[in-house]
Parts: sequence; structure tokens; C-alpha cells
Amino acid sequence: MREVSVSAGGRPLCRAEVAENPLTRSVGLLGRKGLAAGRGLWIKPCSSIHTLFMRFTIDVLYLDRQNRVVKARRRMRPFRMSMGGKGAHSVIELAAGALDGFDLAPGDQVEIGEG
Repeated sequence: MREVSVSAGGRPLCRAEVAENPLTRSVGLLGRKGLAAGRGLWIKPCSSIHTLFMRFTIDVLYLDRQNRVVKARRRMRPFRMSMGGKGAHSVIELAAGALDGFDLAPGDQVEIGEG
């Protein structure tokens, strides 16, 4: 799976695997024991997620088509569902606590680079 670097406000947020085909998008983080600090999964296209059958808590960023924040959800526990809302086009799933120290609000730009 290809990876991208993700930053916000000029600060690195994570290195994310990209789930962009039907199989990788449907599997997501299922079956994993957790996410290491500094790691993530960028699911696109995607406007809602669930943590059914997951074993760990995650932070979630919903982005629009221009990679601007639509919604941030911190510490989403297993067996929950979440919708990004109007304009959500992709989701970055991160280790719980990854968004701590980032004051991200709707409209903030997230930079995503190859490699």
C-alpha cells in the first residue's frame, strides 16, 4: 500500500497508508491490534466510518476534496459509528491522542505529500 506524509499547520501529523480501492477501504484498520504513534490510514473516498470489531481507540479527521478539515473527532472508541457531515470526502484515522496539541478546526488546511 502506498504511503503519504500528512502535516497540519506546518507540523508533521503522521505517515499514512492510503486505502483507495474497494478492498483496502472496506478492510481499513480491522484486524490490527493498534496504530503506532505517528502512523495513520487515509481512506478516500470516504465520508463516514465505523469502529465495529476494532480493538482500539482512534482519532479521526474528515477532509473535503481540497484536504481542508470538515470535522475532527478525538478518541473514538471501538463499536462506534461516525459521519463526517456535509462536504466530507476522505478520512484520516490516527492513533488515539494524535490530534492532541493540534488545534484543528473546520476549514483548516491539511497538507498531504507523496512519499
